[in-house]
Amino acid sequence: MKTILVTGGAGFIGSNFIIHMLEKYGQEIRIINLDALTYAGDLSNLSEVIDYSNYSFFHGSINDDSILESVFRNKIDYVVNFASESHVDNSIENPVIFYETNVLGTVNLLKFAYKYKVKRFYQISTDEVYGSCDNGCPFNESSPLNPSSPYSASKASADLAVMAFAKTFGMDVVISRSSNNFGPRQHTEKLIPKVIEMISRDNKIPIYGEGKNTRSWLHVMDHVRAIERVLFHGKRGEIYNIGSEFEVENISLVKMILDIADKSHDLIEFVEDRPGHDLGYSMRFEKIKELGWSQEIGLEEGLRELIKKQMA
Repeated sequence: MKTILVTGGAGFIGSNFIIHMLEKYGQEIRIINLDALTYAGDLSNLSEVIDYSNYSFFHGSINDDSILESVFRNKIDYVVNFASESHVDNSIENPVIFYETNVLGTVNLLKFAYKYKVKRFYQISTDEVYGSCDNGCPFNESSPLNPSSPYSASKASADLAVMAFAKTFGMDVVISRSSNNFGPRQHTEKLIPKVIEMISRDNKIPIYGEGKNTRSWLHVMDHVRAIERVLFHGKRGEIYNIGSEFEVENISLVKMILDIADKSHDLIEFVEDRPGHDLGYSMRFEKIKELGWSQEIGLEEGLRELIKKQMA
């Protein structure tokens, strides 16, 4: 039986990953979930697997040595690090907590992974580490890091720390950087669930600037399948972009949601742009396709499913 430590497993992507893995592999794997249960972590995301005999939960921070000692004594084979502060707006208002969790927390986790000789350390990163697509897009895995916000800078710093541990200590590490995710269990601070929640109440939808910023959208279930491929089949020391074919301007995305929900475009309200707002992100992702992964869930299909569920 393989034992996988998932940090941040009560959050959006982490919970979807845990459920996918337990349902697919059954008793072939054991999953230990370590989560600090901050505002974005919710154990109800895992209600369908909470009683599985091969699932266990530890409440604590990746910065807490005593918790990590208890967790790593369970003979961990793989670490998948989802634990992260991730909301850009919050990072602008309070950058320190982002560095404490995303950088220092990752380094602390690496320290224990090395001490207890885990087989592979997997860092979940973001396309935002490459910076804005003002020029030089689409980015590939060798593109320079050029983060724009405290959030993306903290994630870029964590990526560098992971690669440094690989070079210095010979650790087996992999990193993946994904496009914007959407899907079930996502916190309502994020754009898509926030818009759906607001239009369900016929509230105005604030859009930064002119809404021309573009994002690539990846359904969370496509993402977790890609993570699974990288975890078990990715090459040691490699970085994998997990991109999307669906690149749209924010204003077009919001209009798509309004149209699907049969709501008026008059609900759109333009507001002052936020500082350091990247124009767009775009990545090449041939490497992940070479591992046998492909995108399966379309943007409109995924949105229809979410809107139906959230507005029921």
